[in-house]
Amino acid sequence: MYLHHVAAYLPEAVVTNAHFTRINGLVSEWIIERTGIQERRKAAPGENANTMAIAATRAALAAAPSFAQASVDLIVAGTYTPHDTIFTAAHAVQRDLGINEIPTVSISSACSSLLNAVEIVEGYFAMGKATRAVVVVTEHNTAYNNEADTMAGHLWGDGAAALLISKERISPEDLHIAEVITGGAAPVGKADEAVTLKPVEKGIVMPFGRDVFQQACTYMARVTQTLLDKHHIATPDLTYLIPHQANLRISKNVAKQLGIELERTVNNIERLGNTGCAGAAIGLAEVWDTLKGGDKVIITVFGGGYSYGAMLLNKG
Repeated sequence: MYLHHVAAYLPEAVVTNAHFTRINGLVSEWIIERTGIQERRKAAPGENANTMAIAATRAALAAAPSFAQASVDLIVAGTYTPHDTIFTAAHAVQRDLGINEIPTVSISSACSSLLNAVEIVEGYFAMGKATRAVVVVTEHNTAYNNEADTMAGHLWGDGAAALLISKERISPEDLHIAEVITGGAAPVGKADEAVTLKPVEKGIVMPFGRDVFQQACTYMARVTQTLLDKHHIATPDLTYLIPHQANLRISKNVAKQLGIELERTVNNIERLGNTGCAGAAIGLAEVWDTLKGGDKVIITVFGGGYSYGAMLLNKG
């Protein structure tokens, strides 16, 4: 299957580290040293996971006239910060597109939802139940975040991205989705309590950040190496590694383990914070126009809970 286009949506409001200094005394230098984050985006009043999903999908379709809106026959959305658990982001996108009676699925596997969503598309295509899909990943972290939490309150940003995926190649410029690998690691470490979001309690909390760091570094590097080995790709031949945007130190650690220079590692956490399952897709959108024939990209992700995955994309 093929990735025809990807586009992102980011709210306009920028929240700098100075905001958290005023709230809880965390100085900007400390936040940058620990996470790499300098600023993040915050959804405006009236914006939410659904509206951002719609905006990202509109942007993707507007930039890809060959991917006719009316041809979409599958929508899969991923988020762990839903606006509505019944009228989900996938339903909102379907309603906005005005396409009735097609499969419409919303999932949550924390920050690895992007690749699980792509795998669902792969399954629908394999069964002959769809040929053109929208995958949209959207996070409204600030709706759930406790800004006064000195452990994790400063980490989160809002944003969304949409991917247009087809069973058959539409354009010579399409990226071939060579393979997607995903897995769950719930029995490992502090998976059941390291990162949780219980809306009726305190929202997003991360009491065991060290465990998250260690497991993310282990699993993201391991699954990426699996793809490199399986497809006989030498590390210097990988154009970009796009990791989940959880922490700049995690990205640097994973890149170091794999022997990939930081210049070939796509990071936006400095500007956007942790945008959950949307982060890596936003990163792909940011480098999309730089890709050329022969380029190879791996997206690697890790989510609280725990879950992980990697996807190999080949240009041309």
